[in-house]
Amino acid sequence: MLRLYNTLSRKVEELERNDVNIYLCGVTVYDYSHLGHARTIIVFDTLRRYLIYKGYNVRFVQNFTDIDDKIINAAREKGIKASELASRFIEQYFIDFDKLNVLRADNYPKATEHINEMIEFIEKLIDKGYAYVTSKGVYFDVTKDEDYGKLSNKNINELIAGARVEIDPEKKNPLDFALWKFYDEEPNWNSPWGKGRPGWHIECSAMSLKYLERVDIHGGGEDLIFPHHENEIAQSESYTNKQFGRIWMHVGMLTTKGEKMSKSLKNIEPIYNVLKRYGANAIRLYSLSSHYRKQLEYNDGLLEQALIRWRDIEHAAYELIFAEGESEYDDAMKIAEKSMNEFIDAMNNDLDTNNAINSLTELVKYINKHASNDTLTKSIADAVRREFNDMMNILGLRIVTINDNYEIERLIEERNRLRKEKRFKEADMIREELRKKGIELIDHKGRTIWKCLDRGELY
Repeated sequence: MLRLYNTLSRKVEELERNDVNIYLCGVTVYDYSHLGHARTIIVFDTLRRYLIYKGYNVRFVQNFTDIDDKIINAAREKGIKASELASRFIEQYFIDFDKLNVLRADNYPKATEHINEMIEFIEKLIDKGYAYVTSKGVYFDVTKDEDYGKLSNKNINELIAGARVEIDPEKKNPLDFALWKFYDEEPNWNSPWGKGRPGWHIECSAMSLKYLERVDIHGGGEDLIFPHHENEIAQSESYTNKQFGRIWMHVGMLTTKGEKMSKSLKNIEPIYNVLKRYGANAIRLYSLSSHYRKQLEYNDGLLEQALIRWRDIEHAAYELIFAEGESEYDDAMKIAEKSMNEFIDAMNNDLDTNNAINSLTELVKYINKHASNDTLTKSIADAVRREFNDMMNILGLRIVTINDNYEIERLIEERNRLRKEKRFKEADMIREELRKKGIELIDHKGRTIWKCLDRGELY
């Protein structure tokens, strides 16, 4: 059974339900999505793929924060509306993450489309005595929540000492957070308390409760533990009188030179840029190459290692496609089953993707060894194909496919003819012509196969 570390209980817990609802805090769309976003979303995409493989019914919701001060300020600098800027980067988000082979969520709710739900949420909190109105907005009173701080494992005094809080002399407590802020300038919305905009935390509570009957796994980057997720829990449990989020799952930060990769710090590496240099599969392998709860440093050396690893996997995938001939299974089936069992054990152990990838790598070595010895028959390929494909799919890896192979096969035949005629220089020119197109030839005894490389030019 899958076991995941729960930030709330600080324990590894079993996922007990067959129907799993996941809410992932998405991106604030005022700039390009970066590699730090990619890591978190790839981790949750891999979790989702694994749950589906194991037979769980998964419902996955991921929001877009499409209104806040950063979006408004960035739009003003460009001389456009905040809605236009947000739409532009939402569109770019889908371009980037489709290329990264991330499954689309069941819902992508936007904050601006759920203002009414947030207002109703806030009204109930006021009625229940958890929120109050000042001249600047509506605030949640954290002292009314006896468990406040349980996610970050700190008491209120500790949180006050370490928090950057908005200064407002009308607030009852420095940690009280905004549910609604008053603004005269647009964009703003009408509310029972005055024109304004919602606070950041309220959107995820309102939208997750709308689209999910319950939240079995609530996730995001570790930087969201406090204040965002802490405040979500406080306001949601005050609203419903029920537990909000059973397992809280957080991904370690992607760092660059020891600092968190962040748009606000202006040290981001946009996804579209990394795709052009390394391709989607290398980025996925890099993102999953260390345990998701650990921080991961961004550097080209690690991405290069991931690309080298992908080339081996890619080679094995094509060798399986083109394998010919019949033979004894050898120990192929046992090796494939062993790799798959070790893969599943790793994934069940708090989504240990690093060791899961190592299990796939062992099967890849077996396939490529047979291929290099010209002993990879269709019989052996068939014996290992299912496990290989399952591991590839769970990790979200996929080879590049070509709709029309006729021209490649024609050029290979032409090259073979030239080689028989000992016109090696002309034969090498064909190989080079194909290489420039991303097609690499692999010569075996009596035949030549090919593979289409996942490369940056495709993106």
